[in-house]
Amino acid sequence: MGHLFMVTIIRNKHIELLTNLLIIYYMKREADFYIKKKNNTVQCLLCHHNCIITSGQTGKCGNKKNENGILYAENYEKIITLSIDPIEKKPLYHYYPGTNIVSIAQSGCNLNCPFCQNAEISQNTNVSFDTVSIDKLYSILDNYNEDKIAFTYTEPLVWYEYIYDFATKYKDIKIVIVSNGHINKTPMKKIAPLISAANIDIKSFNDEYYRSILNGNLSTVKQSIEILFSHNVHLEVTHLLIENDNDNEKEFREMIDFISNISHDIPLHISRYFPAYNYHKKPTSLKRLEQFYSIASQKLNFVYIGNIPGNKFSTTICPNCGNELIIRNLYSIEISGIKNSHCINCGTIIPIIM
Repeated sequence: MGHLFMVTIIRNKHIELLTNLLIIYYMKREADFYIKKKNNTVQCLLCHHNCIITSGQTGKCGNKKNENGILYAENYEKIITLSIDPIEKKPLYHYYPGTNIVSIAQSGCNLNCPFCQNAEISQNTNVSFDTVSIDKLYSILDNYNEDKIAFTYTEPLVWYEYIYDFATKYKDIKIVIVSNGHINKTPMKKIAPLISAANIDIKSFNDEYYRSILNGNLSTVKQSIEILFSHNVHLEVTHLLIENDNDNEKEFREMIDFISNISHDIPLHISRYFPAYNYHKKPTSLKRLEQFYSIASQKLNFVYIGNIPGNKFSTTICPNCGNELIIRNLYSIEISGIKNSHCINCGTIIPIIM
């Protein structure tokens, strides 16, 4: 009531300014996972870094800021890009194939991948943005007549509070995350029931590679995949294959064992590397991609090679009879051999959400 009384007695030319300041204040969103320590210091508990943050500073992701002992979601409602994408671009091949999805992103990430294809926004939080409330975002989806949204391009899980609030309020929207999987157990278990589909990136199956090259850790990624699967989230996995870097065949076989032990039906996307950001290695050769495709196909029913337009390794094939179910040429697809999630040739149930 004090704020309202102040507004009534201030001269008219200052009312709009004061109102805007109040709106900005009330837009602040306290972070969900942190503990307070001495001298206004806090510890963020959202991801594997468990950052100790002094007042006025932000965590490693650039999106959790300590203001006088209270940790805020600095990126709440800050959208830097919004587009309409083919669902296959995420990539998701077994989740409403042939449809579109609204894709949005904020800035920042909790990893430092030297080959990041979106480094200008993932490794930099000083970018222009639009303020979009969760209600406004819902209106945008309604205008596009879309009921699916992907939080993607950068790391969506550092945008935790915004995604959680949106998904909690608007349960008619299917939530998709394209993520590096670096989130602690408790927050992942809280948000997993709200997620419809996820593509999780396993960048290596070597923990030292994760720690020294990416500033991450393998165990957190594995844990996230297991939690999402246990909550019946539609799950697909991507592995960016970089020749003479993360293409250790022994480690790759261990990764395939891990995935297949969860389910033989989890789609794996082996993605071709191209030079980006601080990496200037040669693009992965098709021969090497095919070798790893062959290894993965020994234990997984659905393996794809990405970033190569018009290749035969992007076709979905029935694991029982070999019938071509969905033929893809980049984002152009032909659904010919599957109906009502069954192979039309042999009747095998195919784990694809149509």
